[in-house]
Amino acid sequence: MVFERNTKSYYQEEENKALLFLYQHLFGRMILKILTRPFVSQIVGTYMNSAFSKRRISKFIDKNHIDMSKYIEETYHSFNQFFTRTIKKERRILPEDTDLFLSPADARVMVYPITRDSAFEIKNSCYTVNELLRDDELARKYQGGYCFIFRLCVDDYHRYSYIDDGKVERSMKIPGIFHTVQPLAFKKYKVFSENTREYQVLQTSHFKTVVQMEVGALLVGKISNHEKESFSRGEEKGYFEFGGSTIILLVEKDTVIPDRDILENSSKGIETRVYLYEAVGRKKI
Repeated sequence: MVFERNTKSYYQEEENKALLFLYQHLFGRMILKILTRPFVSQIVGTYMNSAFSKRRISKFIDKNHIDMSKYIEETYHSFNQFFTRTIKKERRILPEDTDLFLSPADARVMVYPITRDSAFEIKNSCYTVNELLRDDELARKYQGGYCFIFRLCVDDYHRYSYIDDGKVERSMKIPGIFHTVQPLAFKKYKVFSENTREYQVLQTSHFKTVVQMEVGALLVGKISNHEKESFSRGEEKGYFEFGGSTIILLVEKDTVIPDRDILENSSKGIETRVYLYEAVGRKKI
């Protein structure tokens, strides 16, 4: 399947009055301190898993113009069951070329070079890989490599996959809070190093050691990763329940060449729309 690649300014979000109030007004930020706490996401997640939440489905489909013909037909008993719906296999075709570095999900992607001190910058906020991983030794492995950030919106397909064959070296869960992953939050908060997140260190067949991290977001009920010791290229890794969220891929130096348009767009603060299994780079030979 051929995808039409398109772009959108990373910082020109469709206006969301509620989020603008929470992140840009003093009283809103006071409320935000409560809303970002894990117990709030747990409460919302409980509701979204209940039969009472079914009434939200049809309105959500209409508001977000979701084409349900792309998904396997089933009866949904809760909003989260709908939100984690499964797409038809023919809608996402895994390419045969194993040198392609694939998107793990439907998302908006940006890519950042990681400097010698393992740092990269997002909207004037400087992150270090160690802040993300909380592991100095592991962070050093990615000096000179790239950080791919895939931002999922609420209308995206919320199941994600492994990008290569390989084995899981280790897994880590880091508790935190739940900021929105929309760019308006980046001006005041270091979202990716504050939010709850999980990551796996993956020994892959074609791209050396890759870190794949899932980051929770405001009102996301749960990050659900499947427990695996080994995996195949394109195999489902897990899914997010209600809410937009983010997947981060870290690759080592001289391993992957990101697609030129994604690099150029990222340098201008522009996201590139990609889909599950779409190439975002190629193995460096």
